[in-house]
Amino acid sequence: MTRGLGGRSPANLQKFLAGVHYPASKQDLLQAVRKNNEPREIMDLVENMPDEEFGGPQDVQRAYGDLE
Repeated sequence: MTRGLGGRSPANLQKFLAGVHYPASKQDLLQAVRKNNEPREIMDLVENMPDEEFGGPQDVQRAYGDLE
C-alpha cells in the first residue's frame, strides 16, 4: 500500500478508525476496523501496533509512525 492519497497516510488511518472512542485499547482499534469492513492491510497495520492503551488519535499516529 502506498502513502498519500488513498494509501497508508496517517490521515487515512484515522478515517479507517471511525467510531473509536478514546482512550482505546488495541483491541478497540481492531474492533473498529472490523466493524468498518476495512481492507486486510489496515487490519494487519493495527495488529502490528503495540498492545497498549491509546489516549487519542495522536497516540495512534505516533504508533503508526513507529511502524514505518
